[in-house]
Parts: sequence; structure tokens; C-alpha cells
Amino acid sequence: MRLRAVLPVVALAAVCGAAIGGYITRDQWVAHVFPSQADEKSAAAHAGESHDHAHADRVKLSPQAQANLGLDVDTLRPTEYWRKLLIPGVVVDRPGESDRGVTTKAGGVVTEIKARPGDTVKAGDPLFTIQLASEFLQSAQVELAKAASERKFAVDRRDRVAALVATGTKPGLELTDEENQVRRLTNQVQAYRRQLQVFGLTSAQLDRAERGDVVTEVSVVVPARAAEPIPALVPDTTLYEVQELKVQLGEAVTSGQTLCLLANHQHLFVEGRAFKSEAKALARLAEKRVPIEVQFADEQPGDWPAVPPLAVHHLSNQVDAATRTFAFYLPLENRADTFNRDGQKHFVWRFRPGQRVRLKVPVEKLVTLAPDGKTEVLPFVLPVGAVVREGPEAFVFVQSGDVFVRKAVRVLYEDRAEVVLANDGSVTEADFVVKNHATALNRALKAAAGGEGGHAGHDHAGHDHSH
Repeated sequence: MRLRAVLPVVALAAVCGAAIGGYITRDQWVAHVFPSQADEKSAAAHAGESHDHAHADRVKLSPQAQANLGLDVDTLRPTEYWRKLLIPGVVVDRPGESDRGVTTKAGGVVTEIKARPGDTVKAGDPLFTIQLASEFLQSAQVELAKAASERKFAVDRRDRVAALVATGTKPGLELTDEENQVRRLTNQVQAYRRQLQVFGLTSAQLDRAERGDVVTEVSVVVPARAAEPIPALVPDTTLYEVQELKVQLGEAVTSGQTLCLLANHQHLFVEGRAFKSEAKALARLAEKRVPIEVQFADEQPGDWPAVPPLAVHHLSNQVDAATRTFAFYLPLENRADTFNRDGQKHFVWRFRPGQRVRLKVPVEKLVTLAPDGKTEVLPFVLPVGAVVREGPEAFVFVQSGDVFVRKAVRVLYEDRAEVVLANDGSVTEADFVVKNHATALNRALKAAAGGEGGHAGHDHAGHDHSH
């Protein structure tokens, strides 16, 4: 009787134990007993996982967040782009045009200085007065006066003989002799005048010397400027500025000595320095007149009109032994503001010798090849703030309403200001690409995903994607 009472209890305990064990080990036997249910659960799990993956590279921003970032969004356009080499340079005078020295043609003593550094002068304006101290010039003037006097007497004698020849009282041969004498003396007078003119005497002073009034001082004036080879960019390019005095008042000077330096900075050069290995590329640029962008130091945007790209004028054929570089030159046309003071016009030049510049020399055209492998496709050029990097990957953000989608791109070239993207279909001309704050958008993307890892609480190591 006791055994019969115990058997139901034991059976019930065994069934309960089996049920509990089956529940605990369900993950090991359900897939074999009910394979369709396991597949449904796995598909559901992967469906949820795929949903997470589909939104891992996009973030939604409120209008307020977009306004706070100040996003610049625009479509792309293929652009011709050359990889540029940054080369330092400096503004220099153009020899033979920017500066010129003024010399004295006659020796003497400086008795007056009529223009000083900072003064503006034009061709013909007096600069110095020189008191002559040359015995040669004194004797030449005396000889000129003597020859002029003799010519006057010869002319009178010729005229009297001509009158007698006309009446038949003198033979014509005597008139010929008198005319030859006048011609000889005239040539002698002209020779003395030209000789004295070389030493700086003006036509009025030569006339005085002919009359016997010896000239004791000469004026040194601003020489005439050659005709402008190109249109001027300043109001009056015939004006010079006295840059430096080379003599003092009362100083004795000799013929050919430099008295002062005049400057006109209308025409300048930009001098760049390059290594010998770059000479061939620069020669090609000069031959094809390829434009080179020049950035000028110490200028505020908007102060002056933009300078168009310049072309290489010529290359130096000498290498500096210390720096192992050679010079190349780009012609630069200057601009100036003017102001008047004390009746004189003064220039304030935009570009000045010694001013530092930076040259962006194009060395390689960046393109992408089409699928046919022959057609060149122009790249997209964006500000450097449009791209964010994560290891070897580079991304841009494309806007679609309030959603910003991150897209991987291939970078062809990047400098401090611009980034060049391959036009390979990763982004197209139809996309609205964000041109700034890509780093901030990437941080917002990671924050929305729940962490720097990119997926909130999601571990790829715990499951297999093979099926």
C-alpha cells in the first residue's frame, strides 16, 4: 500500500525535472526539433540588426542644431584642378624700369639741392645746381664765343663780296672762297655747342656762351621717361619719387658721379626661389604661360582689387651656392593711392620691394579616369572642412531634409584650404553636400549611435553574418 502511494509522487517529480531541464537547454535542441521556428527567430534578429546597419551612417538634426552649426550646403561641380607647389617669394624692383640713378655730366660743387627724399618730381624738373669747376668747360665756352664772332665777320665779308660779284667787279671764285670760310666756321661753332651740350648746358646757356657770357653753373634735371610699354594702372606714371640722395650740399662732384636715386614702382617683379630639380617644370609653365596664383603678405581682404594670376617671365640661369636654389620672375603691375601735400602729389604704393609673397605653382593636373580607362573626368573641389577622416577612410555628409547621410569618398589631394575628391560616383552633382563642419556632424552621428564605437550596445563579435 505504501509503495502505491509513493509511485505517483515520484512520477510527478520526474516530469517536472524533465520539463525544467528542457527549458534550460532549449537553445541546444529547439533548432533540431523545430528548425522552422529557429530560422524565423534568426531572421527576425538579423532583420533588426539590418535595420540598425541601415541607419548607422545617418543622423537627423533639428533646424535649431543646423542653424547653430551654420552649415553651408550646395551641389558639386566638376572643376579643373592642378596640384600646386607652395614656393616662397618676394617683391623686387624690375631692373631698368623701377629705379634709376641721376648723374652729373660736369664736375663742380653742389650749390643747391632742389628735391629731397619723398618729393615727387617729373621729367624736366630741376634736382641740383652744380657750380662748374672745370677749366676745360671754361676754355670751350671761350672758343665757342671766338668761333661765333669770327663766323659773324666771315658772313659780313661774304655778303660784301657777293654784292661785288653781282656788279661784276669781283670774280665769282672769291665768293666761293668766302662761302667756304663761313661754312667752316659754322661747323666749328656747331661742334663746340654739341661738346658743351654733352656736359649739361641747355640751349639757352649755349646761346649765352656764344654771345661771350660764360656760364658758371648748370642745373641737373629729371631725365625723360621712356614710353609706357603697357597701360598704366596709376594716375600718372611719369612721376618719380626721390628715393635717396647720394651727395650733400657743398660737396665736390666729378663728371659721371651719381647724385640721387629716383624710383617709380609701377613695374615690379615677383621673385620666386626654386630648386634645380624644378627647373624643367617651371620652364614648361613659362613656355605655355600657365597662370600662377600669388598670395601677398600683410594685406587685408577687400583693401585692394584681387590680383589676377601671373605668368613666369624668365628663369635665372644661376644657382645660389648657399641655398642651392635659383630665381624665377613674374611681372607685376603695381597700383597706388595718391594724396596731395604742399602742392605736391605723393604715392602710396600697394606693392613694395621686399614684401613677402607665396606662389602656388601648378605642377600636376588631377583627374579621374572613366570606366573606359581613357576619358578624363574632372574632380570635385571642396573646402577642407567638408571632409572628416577616420583612419584610412574619408567621409562627406549629404543632406536630405533634416537627415545628413555620411558617404565614403576618395581623396585625390588635400592642402590646408582645399580637398580634391575623385568623381567616381560616391557623390554626384545631384547631391547636396555639406561644405563645412563635417567633424561636428560626425560627432553628432556617433552620439546618436550611442558611443564612439558607432552602434549602441551592439557587438559584431557575438554573431555570424555568414548565412
